[in-house]
Amino acid sequence: MGNRVAREDFEWVYTEQPHTQRRKEILAKYPEIKTLMGPDPHLKWIVSGMVFTQLLACYLVKDLSWKWIFFWAYAFGGCINHSLTLAIHDISHNVAFGNKQARWNRWFAIFANLPIGVPYSASFKKYHIDHHRYLGGDSLDVDIPTDFEGWFFCTPLRKLLWLFLQPLFYSLRPLYVNPKAITRMEILNALVQFSIDLIIYYLWGLKPVIYLIAGTILCLGLHPISGHFIAEHYMFLKGYETYSYYGPLNWLTFNVGYHMEHHDFPSIPGCRLPMVKKIAAEYYDNLPHHQSWIRVLWDFVFDDTLGPYSRVKRLCKLAKES
Repeated sequence: MGNRVAREDFEWVYTEQPHTQRRKEILAKYPEIKTLMGPDPHLKWIVSGMVFTQLLACYLVKDLSWKWIFFWAYAFGGCINHSLTLAIHDISHNVAFGNKQARWNRWFAIFANLPIGVPYSASFKKYHIDHHRYLGGDSLDVDIPTDFEGWFFCTPLRKLLWLFLQPLFYSLRPLYVNPKAITRMEILNALVQFSIDLIIYYLWGLKPVIYLIAGTILCLGLHPISGHFIAEHYMFLKGYETYSYYGPLNWLTFNVGYHMEHHDFPSIPGCRLPMVKKIAAEYYDNLPHHQSWIRVLWDFVFDDTLGPYSRVKRLCKLAKES
């Protein structure tokens, strides 16, 4: 791969994102897909079980040595926390309680946030709507790396470091690329989260708090599940800006791997996205997709043509707020 040239800029396109047109075509041909939209009645119970599992784990790890704290944070707790961030992703589309109960979804996302250790859900909701509305939009879609990231993290070792630091970049990038005013819900998210952290510290000491936060940082960084960050929108094939993954890790991640289907129909909960692919198979079966998130990470690090610059960018007009 040494003779393959690394990218020096993003892939600029001057067309609309493909999902809007494909959505129209699929709905015209298969109107029954509309019946898949609406809340997932099981999501709130699954998420609640995950939250209480982590709270139980906090009690169980309070007397462990530090090496086992970090082991279980990476091998177990962090996997649950990463999965909870993807539950929050689903909840941000109002699929826990439906569009008519938007406030309940916001509060439930704060509840799902508790084991993550740091406030996340309200800020994610604020920016994620732009990711769908302005996919690849310059200065609008904060999922796109900055020019510095594309320029600096261009060798295997640097890309490996970049993957490890993903949580840091995802947290700080919005403040630089598209800063927005802090909302009341973000303040409430922070107050609730830090209150729970303090209660856990008061009851069981520092180790459970570190277990939660370390798990989040480690498993949102260099971890097999984190392959989805790269798999979803990094341009492995020219002309394709969104990719699905249909492997077994979807069972742990609320089917976030069905990412092409998700961007076509963001109001359909993850549990029903396989039905979208089944009904409209001719729209998805021939599209490039990933077989392994671990392979995605390997290729991203060691293929010279891949890196933070491997993203489609476009100029988008701001939509009028309703």
